Amino acid sequence: MIQTVALDAVDPQAVEALLDRAFGPGRHQRTAYRVRQGTQPIRPFSFAALTADGKLAGTIQSWPVALASDSGPLVPLVMVGPVAVDPSLQQGGIGRRLMQETLDAADVSALPGAEALMLIGDPEYYGRFFAFDASRTGRWRLPGPFESQRLLARGAAVPNCSGMLVPRLRKVA
Repeated sequence: MIQTVALDAVDPQAVEALLDRAFGPGRHQRTAYRVRQGTQPIRPFSFAALTADGKLAGTIQSWPVALASDSGPLVPLVMVGPVAVDPSLQQGGIGRRLMQETLDAADVSALPGAEALMLIGDPEYYGRFFAFDASRTGRWRLPGPFESQRLLARGAAVPNCSGMLVPRLRKVA
């Protein structure tokens, strides 16, 4: 039996170890890490899956980002991912369950970007199960290499314009 809890209820070192097992030691070099650099996960949209004996089985994190539109406005978005499942527990629906928890939380949230979710991932999987697609992301730029067909979004507020995907940092008072 798998239990879903808030990500901040789990030891951060255990999360990092799981991410290393799932994605390898070079994961910090990926473009997604550059996009969200300097931000903290959005707590209401980030979860962990625990086994019945309390072992960390999977995690999902979501991040505050924005599209710096070429026409001027900064459009808040939520970057979903990484979704990580312990390699020994993959193919058991844990990742799908974590993704659904995040989508359900975003659906009822008034947080900036909650109506404009994006991720970098497999278009067949995320399109089929979660209605993400690349129909409005074709003119987006990222601070590193990416495959355009893997830049996916969903939600009523996803902009269909050109611009650069950037971290959405909190302003210091």
